[in-house]
Amino acid sequence: MYRKYIKRFLDIFLCSIATPLLFIIIIVVSPVIYYVDKGPIFYNAARLGKNGKIFKMFKLRSMYINAPDIRLEDGSTYNAEDDPRVTPIGRFLRKTSLDEAPQIINVLLGNMSIIGPRPDLPEHMKLYEFNESEKLRVRPGITGYNQAYYRNTIEWRERLQHDVYYAHNITFLLDAKIFIHTAFMVLTRRNVFVRPDASSKKNRAQLLL
Repeated sequence: MYRKYIKRFLDIFLCSIATPLLFIIIIVVSPVIYYVDKGPIFYNAARLGKNGKIFKMFKLRSMYINAPDIRLEDGSTYNAEDDPRVTPIGRFLRKTSLDEAPQIINVLLGNMSIIGPRPDLPEHMKLYEFNESEKLRVRPGITGYNQAYYRNTIEWRERLQHDVYYAHNITFLLDAKIFIHTAFMVLTRRNVFVRPDASSKKNRAQLLL
């Protein structure tokens, strides 16, 4: 009952309440985002949705225009506190997770849920192994199990296994725990960036060339 009906009802109800706040955020930060490099306010990225359907995920743009796409060895996105691709306002948006706020619109459109696995890039479909594609059985989320407990501190393969676990074990209690832990992570700004290691240092060096 919860998985099929109540979860979607809560998504629509809570995001409808949050919509006025979303508009306030956009009104406040849009001029700053545009002022930095006269670029677009939003970053609309293609992502894998439920059952592998590709959709456009909305974010507030946090990088400079035409920033290179850098990946870590496991295929995940390079993300570090000193990433030169990120604008000053973008750094603030990422630390506070406000760059993800426009995904409220994705939830209302039915592309996403408030709680669920974070959506992967379309090309990741070819990289799934064993049962990893089972994460696509559910709508992707604005936040999920990994974001609540680990954020950006674990590798992509491990995140996939947590996503599969979530897809098979959705309950109201689990969603409530994820929501509360996510709020704690955001308020304390813990684990926002990938921990520095040899691969991330190598990628940063490539950016500076």
